[in-house]
Amino acid sequence: TVAEGLTTREILALVAATEGLTGTTPGLSELGEGALLPETYHFSLGDARVDLIARMSAAQDEVLARLWATRKEGLPLKTPAEALILASIVERETGVSSERARVAGVFINRLNRGMRLQSDPTVAYGLFDENGRLDRPLRRADLSVDHPYNTYVHLGLPPGPIANPGLASIAAVLNPIETKDLYFVADGTGGHAFARTLAEHNRNVARWRRIQREQRAQ
Repeated sequence: TVAEGLTTREILALVAATEGLTGTTPGLSELGEGALLPETYHFSLGDARVDLIARMSAAQDEVLARLWATRKEGLPLKTPAEALILASIVERETGVSSERARVAGVFINRLNRGMRLQSDPTVAYGLFDENGRLDRPLRRADLSVDHPYNTYVHLGLPPGPIANPGLASIAAVLNPIETKDLYFVADGTGGHAFARTLAEHNRNVARWRRIQREQRAQ
């Protein structure tokens, strides 16, 4: 079983460690980020790892093509590749299934208005070490580091996906809910507080920071 939101590096490591398969996995450079569909895959003893990875890649291609064909009109996404990028951001932004379409709607609104996406997971992805990890919390100073995946610095989508999104996140991006929300921040319950205005968002941020202080005090 491949969980949604894993990087390609993490999926390859998972397959490499799975008993009952044979051979090696493809190289990371052969696949790229976002190319594999998170799902539960069945295999027979002795199946080749390269064949299992190929199945994951074909499944992602099929899902993306099928959902792209039924996408909502007027989206600021020119290609399936751009949809995959945004879906990977939605995947890493929320683990709450009921929020995906709303988070996608926020990012669609920001793209339509020419606003920066300002997504923390994209910043973290650009700071990963050679092992594909950022072994510390994101810092405020990180938000100003100029790298291609820093959506606080650069307008539009980053140059590629930041993870492998699942079917639900791809569907959310291609059929987002209509909302006037432009902001969201963690609410302390595992979900997010959404806002239409910066003033409202700032109040939500202040509430979240108060929750963080209380948690650290405990």
